[in-house]
Amino acid sequence: MLRNILIGCAFLLALFLFYASTRPETFEVSRSTTIDATAAEVFVHVNDFRHWAQWSPWDRRDPAMTREFSGNESGLGAAYAWKGNRDVGRGRMEIVGVTIPYNVRIQLDIYEPMLAHNVSEFLLEPDGAGTKVTWKMSGKHSKLAKLMSVFVSMDSMVGPDFEQGLANLKALSEKKP
Repeated sequence: MLRNILIGCAFLLALFLFYASTRPETFEVSRSTTIDATAAEVFVHVNDFRHWAQWSPWDRRDPAMTREFSGNESGLGAAYAWKGNRDVGRGRMEIVGVTIPYNVRIQLDIYEPMLAHNVSEFLLEPDGAGTKVTWKMSGKHSKLAKLMSVFVSMDSMVGPDFEQGLANLKALSEKKP
C-alpha cells in the first residue's frame, strides 16, 4: 500500500515537473497610464534614480532601505543599488539606454530574494496634451521561476506594483509648481 502511494506521488511529481518545463522561457510585464504632463516633465523622474524614492512602490515598502548611487548622476551609466527588508530584497539597476525624452532602458539585477537579471523600460509617447507612459519588464525565467509560474505569473506578481508606481508617477508629474 505504501509503495503504491509513493509510486503515485512520484508520478504526480514527474507530471508536475514536465508541465512546468513546458512553461514559457521568457516573460514580459507591461502597464501603461496617461499623465497630464509633457514627456520632458515625466522623463526627469524616471531618468534619475534619485527621484525614484518619490514614486517607486518599493521605496515605500521599506523606508529604512539602504541606497547607493554610482556612475553618472542621471541618464546613461547612472546606477542605483539597494538593500532592504524581505519585501524589497537586494539588487542593482543601471541605465543602459536613453532617448531623451522618450525612453529609458534599465538593466535590473536582483540578488535577493531570488536571483534575476531582467530589462526594465519606460516608454513615453505624446498623447494629446499629455504623455502615455508604459513601464515594461522582460526577462528569462529561471528554473525556479518556471516552477513558480505554474501557480503565479510574473504579471500578477509585478503588475500591481507597476500600476501603483505609475499612479504615484502620475501624481508627482501632474503637480504644478
